[in-house]
Amino acid sequence: MFEFKRIKRLPPYVFAIVNSLKSEARRRGEDIIDLGMGNPDLPTPDHIVSKLRESSKNPKNHRYSASRGITQLRMAICEWYERRYNVYLDPDINTVVTIGSKEGLSHLALAVIEPGDVALTPTPAYPIHPYAVIIAGGQVRNIPIGPGIDFFEEMENAYKNSWPRPKLLIINFPHNPTTEVVGLDFFEKVVDFAKENKLLVVHDLAYADLVFDGYKAPSFLQVKGALDVGVEFFSMTKSYSMAGWRMGFCSGNKEIVGALTKIKSYLDYGTFQPIQIASIVALRGKQDCVDKIAKTYEKRRDVLIDGLKRAGWDIPSPKATMFVWAQIPEEFRKLGSLEFSKLLMMEAKVAVSPGIGFGEGGDDYVRFALVENEQRIKQAVKGIKKFLSK
Repeated sequence: MFEFKRIKRLPPYVFAIVNSLKSEARRRGEDIIDLGMGNPDLPTPDHIVSKLRESSKNPKNHRYSASRGITQLRMAICEWYERRYNVYLDPDINTVVTIGSKEGLSHLALAVIEPGDVALTPTPAYPIHPYAVIIAGGQVRNIPIGPGIDFFEEMENAYKNSWPRPKLLIINFPHNPTTEVVGLDFFEKVVDFAKENKLLVVHDLAYADLVFDGYKAPSFLQVKGALDVGVEFFSMTKSYSMAGWRMGFCSGNKEIVGALTKIKSYLDYGTFQPIQIASIVALRGKQDCVDKIAKTYEKRRDVLIDGLKRAGWDIPSPKATMFVWAQIPEEFRKLGSLEFSKLLMMEAKVAVSPGIGFGEGGDDYVRFALVENEQRIKQAVKGIKKFLSK
């Protein structure tokens, strides 16, 4: 009876198929090792939880908060940028607190994208990057990303071959799902290109701290002139293992931040205030817990990569993120990532994310999320080795 055109533009959620198969298998009593969804299993550090517990007992904190984030949290965000990246921000105009980065990205697209506007996004990509634009009524032009691809060159080509000219560029480094990383020189080129072509830039820095082998992820805002053209999102989810807390922030250009702040003022009253207070403690406190979390993921990465290599599945070791982006073994590649993921579930008892769920260019890959302990990852490798040896 009813037709909702915006909803019709959204494809079926591929990951739901794998999740459904996983649930069915578990109902049958099968032990499925879930390396699919990037849902951190590590606990939030104790000092952050303690502050939440303490502040939640104060009735004053039970009232509506501020949709832009409380003042002390915005100040802590600016201090975090100054301390880490030598970037100076004004807490009143250069940053706004979001209910996780996913909410912020979605509402920012609603604020700046008009029907018919074109945005550039990588493919494959974290789904909200292109679909925030589509939900807002815009059009997406894909930029291929992956091993052996010059992303900046592909971005230039996509811009030149688009009409109308793109208004927005959404990028994400370290990248989910491909784990690609860049240096500061890449962002310098992006800023120059954006200035030359009047392009707005949105950078998602979700995996800033999950870096390995001596690699350090730069911030887009470190580049001179970045504040003139764009903003950067950061999420507390990965660095502080605060996935369910839904806490993030958007910082950078005052007009873009102002647009997001204004639209949020109509849509929400902000995150529960004790969560914001606990986030202040996280950002201002000792960062040993962040290093510990990163080391845990690095060890899990090594166990998975080394184990799969012994099983005959040789995969490059990522320098960042909590994922491994694995090209499907050649003999199975013609199946596509969804059917291969189903096979891994049935034969190896391991759930992974099919690469096609991340868009064009992903169908030769599956994504492993490092969200089980080392023993369970070893068990997963054992199942995969047995499957591949058949």
